[in-house]
Amino acid sequence: MNTAVHYQLDGELARITLNRPQRHNALVPELLDGLRAALARCREDRPAALILDAEGRSFSTGGDVGGFYDTPRAERHDYASRVVGTLNAVILDLLSLPLPTVAAVHGMVTGGSVGLVLACDLVVAGPRASFAPWYTRVGYSPDGGWTALMPERIGRARALDIQLTNRRLDAEEAHRVGLVQYLSEDNKVAEQARAVADTLCSAKRGSVHHTLALTRPDLDTVAAGLDAEFRHFLEHIVSDEADQGMADFLNR
Repeated sequence: MNTAVHYQLDGELARITLNRPQRHNALVPELLDGLRAALARCREDRPAALILDAEGRSFSTGGDVGGFYDTPRAERHDYASRVVGTLNAVILDLLSLPLPTVAAVHGMVTGGSVGLVLACDLVVAGPRASFAPWYTRVGYSPDGGWTALMPERIGRARALDIQLTNRRLDAEEAHRVGLVQYLSEDNKVAEQARAVADTLCSAKRGSVHHTLALTRPDLDTVAAGLDAEFRHFLEHIVSDEADQGMADFLNR
């Protein structure tokens, strides 16, 4: 049984919770596989809305750098292929769900985990939420939709600036630039996310379906962008720069 992700159905509202708080819900194969399984259950249950949230101090801190670095270099390509490939599948699963999705974000969201937020239709964030790439500091190529989804959400020049300079967005700036739609008071993220989701559950399903179909990013375009990220990530993860960058980041 996968304990890294919890799935719950409460009437017409589904909830998927990242549950690896001791590792800040970092994206490891177990968690990503759990997300895909939970999203498949959600698709079968056909609720009116979905909340995606997380246990612990962070929403999710992206790929587990230790997991990548501790994988023997000769096997790192295959490990990265599984992690980034499954992350891309999760993003596409979220974007293709026939129901509205709400991300309830607290704490840090870094690296590829930002893709989970970008793939949700609406985002509620607490005052301590923050978003950062870390790619140019660790020595990774961008993944998780940082190039496939982020430029459409906040603008190409701003997305490029954030990635190249490894700039952190706090909750207020994320709200101002359109990454976040609702700012919540501290410790009230879950409450506000539930209120938003309840509003979605009370809306006319047919109208919601057509609105999503007409407004969400084109799946083929996103898939092509994610595939490009995948190829670049696999190329760079086996480089000397990435190896040294991970060692420096981990103080090894």
